[in-house]
Amino acid sequence: MNFSISEENYIKTIYHLQATHERVNTTMLAGKIRTKAASVTDMLKKLQKKKLVDYEPYKSFVLTDEGLKVALSIIRKHRLWEFFLVSKLNFNWNEVHDIAEELEHINSPELITRLDAFLDFPSFDPHGDPIPNSKGKMATLKRINLLELPLKQNATVSYIQDQSAAMLDLLKHHKISIGSKMKTVRKFDFDGSVEIKMSDSPAFVLSQLVAKNIYCVL
Repeated sequence: MNFSISEENYIKTIYHLQATHERVNTTMLAGKIRTKAASVTDMLKKLQKKKLVDYEPYKSFVLTDEGLKVALSIIRKHRLWEFFLVSKLNFNWNEVHDIAEELEHINSPELITRLDAFLDFPSFDPHGDPIPNSKGKMATLKRINLLELPLKQNATVSYIQDQSAAMLDLLKHHKISIGSKMKTVRKFDFDGSVEIKMSDSPAFVLSQLVAKNIYCVL
């Protein structure tokens, strides 16, 4: 079944909201989509008819099993395209989100199958988010926040929580990306900032705001 770009965007947004809220409501979804509640209601009725969302008027809602399947397919395409753009076309990780937003709506299962194989079946995108496989399964890693990393403990950056262009540009300035090796050499009680040492550069300080968005594996 084919879906419009608008329908796919709603499905994906509901999925992401469900990740942090057990159920979603109209006001919450309208805020994310940046549209009026009446428009959200109209779309929910369409998605309900296609059996993609478990929706009743004036009640919270969730995606159905079929809706989850569609959402994971869209996310799979988005993250594979991001991986392709960074690894094969040399885009910076802060440049690929908007492009992948367009590419994720290409409806060609065979293209995505071949893209996945061409990229050697990556498990994570350039920001550390897991890429669903062809069956919708995602790899998991035991991650630790940079603020909780023990002093002098070697670690590898594996995930960035705040993936805004401004945040990724700041990390690029510090030459921090997924796979970067680092350790915390000092923590400052005054403002929660941390001093970081990477292999090929002098130690430098990251604010608490930045550090709390960086996750590592040991």
